[in-house]
Amino acid sequence: MITINILIHVIAAMSVFVFILFAFDKLFAKMDTWRIPEAVLLWFSFFGGAAGALAAMSLFNHKTDKKWFTKTIPFMLMLHITLLVVFIYI
Repeated sequence: MITINILIHVIAAMSVFVFILFAFDKLFAKMDTWRIPEAVLLWFSFFGGAAGALAAMSLFNHKTDKKWFTKTIPFMLMLHITLLVVFIYI
């Protein structure tokens, strides 16, 4: 059975990883070179990295014009928080 500590560590690690992905994508956008596909950014955000994605979006002002990102990333973060709370109290 998954313990809450493992789940918290996975979400924290994924958030750091996704933050770095967003940072590199912003750098690549400025350099006008190859970009990280949006689907990759969204899937990694969904699988635990929403906090890092939201932090990177705010800090780097990246993907903030994309409605898909501004709507789904906060929803994913709320989902992650809800799952954590559910796992804590079960």
